[in-house]
Amino acid sequence: MKYLQSINLKNKFALVTGAGKGLGRACSIALAEAGATVIALSRTQKDLDQLEKEIKKIKGKIIKIHCDVMNYSDLQAKLQKIKIIDILVNNAGTNIPEPFDQIKQSSMNYLVDLNLKAAFNVAQTVVKKMLKNKKRGGSIINMSSQLGHVGMAGRNIYNMTKFGIEGLTKGMGVELAKNNIRVNTVAPTFVETPMVKNFFKNKKFKKAALSNIPMGRAATESDVATAVCFLASSASSMITGTSIVVDGGWTAK
Repeated sequence: MKYLQSINLKNKFALVTGAGKGLGRACSIALAEAGATVIALSRTQKDLDQLEKEIKKIKGKIIKIHCDVMNYSDLQAKLQKIKIIDILVNNAGTNIPEPFDQIKQSSMNYLVDLNLKAAFNVAQTVVKKMLKNKKRGGSIINMSSQLGHVGMAGRNIYNMTKFGIEGLTKGMGVELAKNNIRVNTVAPTFVETPMVKNFFKNKKFKKAALSNIPMGRAATESDVATAVCFLASSASSMITGTSIVVDGGWTAK
């Protein structure tokens, strides 16, 4: 009997939101490396075109969808055309750091609309499709954060949305288990993405952030993308309703 399961996503169709940059781009390429056909969704056509070149270099397969996840009607129309989705990497999101007493209503509304409401809308649309293709089951990976597990000053709304994603994941995981649809999160610490590199221009903040990571460094995009591919594959077939925390020990303290 063979005990070691491999990460093999051949003949699987994987939707990645926010696929054009950062973690979405990294996850898209890693999923293609594992054999999946990547359905890359981004609001920036130029980023999609560049991603297509990178995936074709490794002889991977890609379907491009130019769409803003916050445009519900366009999202529904575009995803309606996709027949099969086996894997969802619900990744689109952002952060607007502000002190609590200075948080603008516009910032709060935007983060809730993108990080929570749009993530819910994408997940619900995909689940309906997975239920129609019931024999295939599915794996949903909601992109969370260490800040979906612990608090951090200046990031209150981000905390709120990522704790919400963790709660949604647990509820979905319990409800959809009977349909062979697994739902988990990957919760990274600060990752070497364009967004974080911008935050790290503030040397005081960078020093404070890295000092909270026992391993003493930011995560790489590969660290996160590999965890995503593990959860996407049958190698994690008994894992649902939980979180893989890729945080170098931040939340262990």
